[in-house]
Formats: sequence, C-alpha cells, structure tokens
Amino acid sequence: MAVISYLDTILVPLSFFLAVGYHAYLWRIIRTKPSTTAIGADALKRKSWFLALDAGDDKKGMLAVQSLRNTLMVTILTATISVLVYMALAALINNSFTASSLFSSPFFGSASPKIVALKYGSASLFLASSFLCSSMAVGFLVDANYLINTPSPGGGSRHHSRAVFERGFVMAILGNRLLCLTVPALMWTFGPVPAALSSGALVWVLYELDFVGRTGGFAGKRSLDGS
Repeated sequence: MAVISYLDTILVPLSFFLAVGYHAYLWRIIRTKPSTTAIGADALKRKSWFLALDAGDDKKGMLAVQSLRNTLMVTILTATISVLVYMALAALINNSFTASSLFSSPFFGSASPKIVALKYGSASLFLASSFLCSSMAVGFLVDANYLINTPSPGGGSRHHSRAVFERGFVMAILGNRLLCLTVPALMWTFGPVPAALSSGALVWVLYELDFVGRTGGFAGKRSLDGS
C-alpha cells in the first residue's frame, strides 16, 4: 500500500519522460541521419520536389495545390479534434471533484484538488498547444499555396516561399505530436497506471511509424523473395 500511494509521483513522471525522451531521440536522429526516419525522408523528398517546381507554371502550380490539400485536410482535422476534446474536457472539469469519489481507491492515484487540477491542466495545455500549432500550420500552408503559384523574379522570394512551405509542415507535425502526447495526460485522469501503459504503447506505435523499414519489413522480404 505504501508503493501504491506514491504511484502518481513514480509512474506519471516516468511516462512523460518516456514520451519526451523518445521525441528528443527522434529529433537527434532526424538531425544526424534523416534518411532513416519517415519524417526526415519526407523532408528530403519535399525539398527536391519543391526545387523542381517552376513558379508560374499553371500545371505544376495546380499539382502543388492538390499535393498540399491532403496535408491541409489532416492538419484541419487535428485542430478540430484538439479543440473538441478541449471543450469536452472543460465541461468535465466542473464535475471532476464530484466524480473523484468514483476513483477513491489508491490504485487510481491521488484525488487531492491539486493533483486533479494538475491532471486536467496538463491535458488542457497539450490540447491548446496542439490546436495552436495546427492553426499556424494551416496558415503557413495556405500562404505557401499562393507563394508557389506566384512568379518570383529573384532567388530571395523563392527562398521565402520554401521557408513558409517548410514551416507549415513542421507546425503540422508539432500539432500532431502534441495531440499524441495528450493521450497519456488524458489517461492520467483514470490513474497513473493507465497513463504509464498508454505512454509505453504510444512510444511503441510511434517508433514503428517513424523509422523507415519498421512497418514494411514483411512486405520487403516478400518482394526480395519474388513471391
């Protein structure tokens, strides 16, 4: 029972350090070996694709707009989910102290007002940050649509277009990852054990998606065998 009473101070920091540490490791790999990660490989492909575009070409400009449309839709969906969950969480905060009696067992962690406020506050912070980054990404990508289709007489304007283009994708990735980090914070409302389990599962899923060759190993093996 002595260990169970300290689950919030042991498992919750461990779960958040696990998620943040994974993303610090991922950022380091992207900086040093970008081709080994899905984010780095996509960034390299975007760079070569952007340099191949000729500003003022109607056909290639239309292709650029259609290519950015899917990213815009995903970013808008991320922002919508963030703000909807944020509003639902705000509505639940009013009843959080009355509902805390349902989780009175020490297994669900501390039910003190400070811990309950920290639970909902951390989740709200991640959701608000995700919405902010996704909204900024939408703005950058919309500006990139106009800049790509505008003739640039000098190289400086072209460099600015590419900078806005990359900022849009970077902010979209940040908004998506902040929404993913909200999952352990939301699970913390049910106790520190679900928060730790969800954080481990989140890191495992993201690792399988982020590193090139992790999800396509079986398909690649079959293609090499010729079957």
